[in-house]
Amino acid sequence: MSDSMVNIFGLYKSYYRDSLEIPVLRNISLKIPEGEFLALMGPSGSGKTTLLNLLAGIDQPTSGTLSVAGEEISQLNENELAKWRSRHIGFIFQFYNLMPVLTAFENVELPLLLTKLTKKERKEHVETALSIVGLAERMKHYPRQLSGGQEQRVAIARAIVTDPSLILADEPTGDLDKHSAEEIMILLTRLNQEFKKTIVMVTHDPRAAEKAKIVRHLDKGELD
Repeated sequence: MSDSMVNIFGLYKSYYRDSLEIPVLRNISLKIPEGEFLALMGPSGSGKTTLLNLLAGIDQPTSGTLSVAGEEISQLNENELAKWRSRHIGFIFQFYNLMPVLTAFENVELPLLLTKLTKKERKEHVETALSIVGLAERMKHYPRQLSGGQEQRVAIARAIVTDPSLILADEPTGDLDKHSAEEIMILLTRLNQEFKKTIVMVTHDPRAAEKAKIVRHLDKGELD
């Protein structure tokens, strides 16, 4: 685990409302080794989701350097970022973000439609991802036919189907009951330990954070 998946140095992020500057992240420096499982905790408004969006290349830092999977992403344009993101990032959202008109299979296949894989190769990838999350027998079901925990597992399958370098999870258990939350955390732990995935997870839940190898706290835009 000597190689760093994430290297952040002197990162600042501000938003502007008219001429008013609203600082969100202040002087963040962070190194995350490959294969790490890091939980980010902190009160609402502390900048956790903003930091996750920066790691995903969805947002850009105001200043500082940000390297993920060996690429200085703060220097990439929108086109380059989209290509880089499709290769390296798997994102898991609190509210699943599944397409209700698509089956589990079709939802998981979505990121692969941007690749050069053949239909047969896409099918193999999707079936593997759904098998890993324990939903191989539910691939023809629509989101409305699944429980919340199953929907989140479909969302995780979608996040891992491209074999990303880094999995980013934003409150992945936040909308689930205790039992479903535990199942999701067991699955994330397995992805980290068995499949050696680097995971950064934002959570309010101390039980979820216990599954991570390292816990860091953000407060008022500063990292402990």
